[in-house]
Amino acid sequence: MLSTQCLCTQLRRASRGVSKLYDDALSAIGINVAQYSLLKHLQRLEQPSISDLALALGLDRSTLGRNLRVLEARDLVVMQEGADQRNRIVLLSAHGEQVIEAAFAAWQGVQQLLVERMGAEQVDELSHLLAKLQAFDSGPD
Repeated sequence: MLSTQCLCTQLRRASRGVSKLYDDALSAIGINVAQYSLLKHLQRLEQPSISDLALALGLDRSTLGRNLRVLEARDLVVMQEGADQRNRIVLLSAHGEQVIEAAFAAWQGVQQLLVERMGAEQVDELSHLLAKLQAFDSGPD
């Protein structure tokens, strides 16, 4: 792999590598890390609208909609009408709850592996730096 000073390229490479660790660990459960994240957000938000879920995940509604259709087809989520016809509510199905429970140990194993490889202090520092980078999306602080 060619070395680069481009921060974007470095971040994308790191993201792909870390995502692969999670995806490999979660593959036995039948989901990937993006699906796990979406399901966990659903669990925490307790019946969000599609708009609220998209905002929480940092996704646009059309991307989220495509992802939700895949999960709905696998009986992991249920879509219901909201307060009006323009607003749909997303719910975890019982099967979705079971999948999250089954996937947690695999997810936690990768978390621990990363802490072991990097060290707790560097993981904390990385989390702080990533939070700063995520803030760029909402403008300068």
